[in-house]
Amino acid sequence: MKIIVSGGGTGGHLSVASAFIEEFHERGWECLFVGSQNGQDKMYFEKDSRIKEKIFLQTCGVVNQKGLHKFQSLFAHFKALKEVLKILQAQKPDFVFSVGGYSAAPMAFGAVLTHTPLFIHEQNAKIGRLNRALKGFAKIFFSSYEAKSPCKFYPTKQEFFDKARVRSEIKNILFMGGSQGARAINHYALSLAEALHTRGFKIFHQCGQKELESLQEQYRNLPLKLRVFEEMCREDLKIQDFDVGLFGFSKVMPDVMQLCDMAVCRAGASSLWELCANGIPALFVPYPYAAGNHQYFNAKFLEEKQLGFLCEEKELYDETLWSVLEVLQEENNLRKISQALQEECSSSAVYQMVELMLESLR
Repeated sequence: MKIIVSGGGTGGHLSVASAFIEEFHERGWECLFVGSQNGQDKMYFEKDSRIKEKIFLQTCGVVNQKGLHKFQSLFAHFKALKEVLKILQAQKPDFVFSVGGYSAAPMAFGAVLTHTPLFIHEQNAKIGRLNRALKGFAKIFFSSYEAKSPCKFYPTKQEFFDKARVRSEIKNILFMGGSQGARAINHYALSLAEALHTRGFKIFHQCGQKELESLQEQYRNLPLKLRVFEEMCREDLKIQDFDVGLFGFSKVMPDVMQLCDMAVCRAGASSLWELCANGIPALFVPYPYAAGNHQYFNAKFLEEKQLGFLCEEKELYDETLWSVLEVLQEENNLRKISQALQEECSSSAVYQMVELMLESLR
């Protein structure tokens, strides 16, 4: 089998691509990746030994561009499409697997034009423009939010399942803004730190590298025991003599999550489903400028199932968290939600989807 994986631009798309590349590699299939020179594609896959060939095209986002920049972006995609058609003719893959994002556009359209079987995975509850345009051409369209999807589980790394547990009480609260941080969540954590300490809660705060120094100074003005870790590692997690554990980022987030009992975070698809797999209830504060406001709809999906809490950034007040904590601490709510979140996930999601692809090809 020879497969071309395409798409990316952001970590959410690329983490899904990586999960499928791992499954293809384990099956002994030849895998190529076609992405963009821009975004995070090269950082993720340029040195990836699982991939036989990596091709990075000169493309960039179109949706948020205006005027001349939009025209230039569309022209770059048209040029990339001509390159992609040559790649498809030379490689003759068994199928193309797209994870969406602007990086996927040339290869996905190329697959349609050359009648190469196309499979698509959509990460978000609100379908992106590219995937919406191509959905009807895909042999299978996978989504964790759509009733018609033949597999509704999200591709999540095994380590989040390995570190999962059912929560029964809240001691440690995780404030998480992703590797780049989230200013609104950082300020929210800071404003609540003293009150949380008074109520007996410990804070784990992943703030992003950009704001680490600034937040460190502001936390030091509070009567709290602060520990600062530039990169939280497993050895650091053994040190628990603090009220606030502040860190820029961590490569062992499953271990961090294992110690925490609830989270306050954005609602990017990968983070949302990693928390689900680990069994952590969360107050989601969607990034208001995400394309199509898709983070809001991701969080809304869980809120409607009564498995998560949603608050828009403009309405985020101290009382919001106290209300969430009150609900979670009622009766057996925390345990029930924690268990139910894990039931929304499966560690064999990627395997199941690949089996469905093979069946479709047969």
